[in-house]
Parts: sequence; structure tokens; C-alpha cells
Amino acid sequence: MRRRWINWTRPKLSRRDLGILSSAVIISAVFLFGVLVEYREIRKTPAHSWSQEVQGDCGVVLTGGAGRVREGLDLLVRGSIRKLIISGVNPLAQWEQIFPQWPLYLDLSMDDIVLERKSLTTFGNAQQSLLLAQQLGCQSLVLITSQTHLRRAQATFLEDSKLPIYGRAVRNASAEDDALEIFVEAVKYVFYDLWAF
Repeated sequence: MRRRWINWTRPKLSRRDLGILSSAVIISAVFLFGVLVEYREIRKTPAHSWSQEVQGDCGVVLTGGAGRVREGLDLLVRGSIRKLIISGVNPLAQWEQIFPQWPLYLDLSMDDIVLERKSLTTFGNAQQSLLLAQQLGCQSLVLITSQTHLRRAQATFLEDSKLPIYGRAVRNASAEDDALEIFVEAVKYVFYDLWAF
């Protein structure tokens, strides 16, 4: 029995195809480099809560992580801010579900807290919260979110605002060095940098 050898030949690429392939490789390399730079910057973000004091006119909490709402309320109790906007609240959620420890905060009034229920993204958080801040007469903002999210959130808010914005990072709910979470945030930052900032 004779063996038939299959002749695998490399397909020939036209100059146009080579140009497209080269461009794709260069763009991918630049994108990956940007992601790696942002990954490094995100890892350097310190947790500010309990280590640094901050003062601002109003606070904005971006929902989505443990400890953020409590940090905002603690700033309100200490008088570090006068009003608190909690942005990205589920439209169906009741206050008791959002923050069950509310009865422990006897010195606070719900008049000082605004629940923003329209936004679904960081970009939406910025748009909706800045409108509310303007209506409340805020002259500066303290932005409260996680260590991982703070860099992109602050850049997004600064893009749409002329107000001074001070970042307040709460320690991540997951492990401090969750590499995958930081990598995903770095990818989001690069995309936001290209289209939103």
C-alpha cells in the first residue's frame, strides 16, 4: 500500500493581507501594553479609608462593592461631607436592603442622602451623579469606590466635571491581589480611555 503524502503548503498572503495582519499585530501589542501599564497603576492605588482624612462638600458612593455605602455614611457622620449621593442603586431596592445597619446611625437624616437609581455603568454614574451634585449645590466631591475601580471612576468623573473630585478608595471585597479582577479593570480603563475620556 502506497502512502499518500499530503502536501501542506503555506497559503500565500497578498501585500494587502500582510498589511492588515501587521496592523492588527501592532494595534494588539499597543493595546496590551496599555493594559499592562494600567494594571500596574491600579495595583498602586492605596485604600484611603481609615488611613487618610478627606473633606468635601458632597460624597458620591458608587454601588457594587462591600464597604462603600458604610464609608460614605461614616464620612457624613463625621461631617467630612454634608450630602451623600449613592449612585447606581437598584430601582427596586429599599433603603433597609441597601444598608441594614441604618438604625445604628442615629445622628443622620435621610434628607442628607440621595439615592440615584438610573445609572448602570461608571459613565452613567458620572452623568447622573454630577447632575444631582449640581442640583444640591455641591462645590467639591468625594468619590467613594473600591481600590480597583477608583482610577477609572475618578477619570470618568473628571472628564465630565469642573468640580474638584477627591478619590476615596475602600479596600477591595475580594482578595487584595485578585489579579484577574485588576486585569479586567485595566482592560475597561483602556477602552474608557479610547472612547470616554
